[in-house]
Amino acid sequence: MKILDKLLGMFSYRQKVGLLIAAGVIVGLGGLFMYLLRAHTYFIGDDPSACVNCHIMTPYYATWSHSSHGRDATCNDCHVPHQNLAMKYGFKAMDGLKHTVYFVSHAERQAIMAEDMSAEVIMDNCIRCHTQLNQEFVKTGRISYMMAKRGEGKACWDCHRNVPHGGMNSLMATPHAEFVTPLPPSPVPEWLQKILTKD
Repeated sequence: MKILDKLLGMFSYRQKVGLLIAAGVIVGLGGLFMYLLRAHTYFIGDDPSACVNCHIMTPYYATWSHSSHGRDATCNDCHVPHQNLAMKYGFKAMDGLKHTVYFVSHAERQAIMAEDMSAEVIMDNCIRCHTQLNQEFVKTGRISYMMAKRGEGKACWDCHRNVPHGGMNSLMATPHAEFVTPLPPSPVPEWLQKILTKD
């Protein structure tokens, strides 16, 4: 308590009010930014529709929803680690922040490619779900992504390129993808939309 009293004693009344207003503006703008990004949808559950908060994900959502994985796996089943909750949410937060920076700064690629860290998680999840297939039927065993990068085997997608998203050609198989994809609602309140659309 003494430290807080000392810190507060360093500022005049006007400075305290100014700091309080500045802190309120920063917190308010930060909250608005998180609301407009629909950040809450990433933290709660594994709903794949959260991924299409970014328009660039629409074709990936559409192709996934028409694939065999669309019936049995969510985005998080493949794209986040499953060793424990700390790894899952730590990776999700780190990856989400990276994607947010890419999206806000317009630095995202038009054709998304998994970076090494994500590719490693994806391949581990392929193996996790298809262990019996890999070890009993095909006898490929456990080949890690890093082994595949060193040329000691193949990554899963070297042979299964179109699973589960397919190439951009598979968008031909998903006509009217904009109607299939659950695009997020507008963050603009209804009363403000009415004012803005008045003639």
